[in-house]
Amino acid sequence: MSDTPVEARGLVKQYGRITAVDHVDLTVNRGDVYGFLGPNGAGKTTALRMMLGLIYPTAGSVRLFGRDPIGEGAAALDGVAGFVEAPRFYPYMSARTNMRMMAAYDGDEAPERVEEALETVELTGRADDKVGGYSHGMRQRLGIAAALLRRPNLLLLDEPATGLDPGGMRDMRTLIRRLADGGMTVLLSSHLLAEVEELCDRVAIIRAGRIVYEGAIHELKASAASAYRLRTSDNATALGVCQAQTGVAAARIEGADIRMEAGEPTIAELSVALIEAKLQITALVPEGATLEDLFFRLTEGSTPGEIEVPDRPAGVVGGTA
Repeated sequence: MSDTPVEARGLVKQYGRITAVDHVDLTVNRGDVYGFLGPNGAGKTTALRMMLGLIYPTAGSVRLFGRDPIGEGAAALDGVAGFVEAPRFYPYMSARTNMRMMAAYDGDEAPERVEEALETVELTGRADDKVGGYSHGMRQRLGIAAALLRRPNLLLLDEPATGLDPGGMRDMRTLIRRLADGGMTVLLSSHLLAEVEELCDRVAIIRAGRIVYEGAIHELKASAASAYRLRTSDNATALGVCQAQTGVAAARIEGADIRMEAGEPTIAELSVALIEAKLQITALVPEGATLEDLFFRLTEGSTPGEIEVPDRPAGVVGGTA
């Protein structure tokens, strides 16, 4: 059995003439909190369904700890659990009854883990309430509790914080971080940038079914051109100096400042050019690229400038490990 939780290579899913997932490669390593980030409709959920063996790929392969979820079926989900789209339960039953029923299907020692799982997601005090009266956030946490019945080594979560209020999002982040700190590998799909930036170590960004970046978030930020904010005694004249300077990109006036992208050596040369033009520099401040900036550049190409992307490395489901 491989030590790598998820390896997808050349994964394709077509529906007639529509390509929902287009040659996706990604690798989730042990201990990762891995973000699968992309706009709605980019192919995240379809890719997760193929990873869990819920739908057949048109081409390519997936391995979960070295096992093929398509060829080996449920046996390949040993040590894997999670949910795709929203987890579902019998609304007229209590959370505890739903959990006991699922644990009975799982067999083994799952029934003995019901109370522990409810406590982990902080639902013990509401466990005897009918699920139909639960908030969306509580149902999401109950979905994670159901996955924890299997004591997974890999937890796959599809948009776990979507639709939650700020308090619910905070609770979800705290829960996922606590599980990761306990040694669990987590793969979560999301279109929420703040959630991914706060939780994840590594990320794959998908656009129209294709992976446009895979790697560490800090490496993605480092790959972007440095942004600077400049303020002078005469911004209109200074803008012309900036635009004439070799190595300065996307110089434009925004409010009281000039914003541009350039490397440090270019900024040093620009400072000299501004002084020679008899302009007073009142502010020259570097601004690191945010994940939001980079996300929109990669998925929409709608913001100024280009970035060089580093080379990439070539209901409830699951099983017990």
